[in-house]
Amino acid sequence: MKPRHRRLAWILAGLIALSVATALVLNAFRSNLVFFFTPSEVAQGKAPTGRVFRIGGLVGDGSVQREGTTVRFTVTDNVHTIAVTYTGILPDLFKEGRGVVAQGLVLSDGSFQAREVLAKHDENYMPPEAAEALKRAGHPIGAPDQFKQKPAKP
Repeated sequence: MKPRHRRLAWILAGLIALSVATALVLNAFRSNLVFFFTPSEVAQGKAPTGRVFRIGGLVGDGSVQREGTTVRFTVTDNVHTIAVTYTGILPDLFKEGRGVVAQGLVLSDGSFQAREVLAKHDENYMPPEAAEALKRAGHPIGAPDQFKQKPAKP
């Protein structure tokens, strides 16, 4: 084999290896990409069917029902409400009326089967998409009065 052909073979092998590595990285990225949707977007059919995604909003007041380790609750953006089912241990900060993000799939009956539930970590944080959806729905965003700092008495 001539040096010229050997060099061409190495270049081709390098391009093939680079192509395979790029394809593997893009495939891994696509399979791990998780989108966020509000209950209104899910109700309008904008959420993917058969793919894992996140839904966020507020836990509906009076909606939490526990049956062993299975918990049923609703997530709302004050426009639409989605029923969620989760089996497992909920975070300590999970409460009715508080922000929540659940990751899972929409079932054929329109309910959401959560694989993971994330509770809002403090009274000031909310995913930007969920905050915007609540703002559009007219829900006041901010810390509850009980958490606001009161002026010190003289």
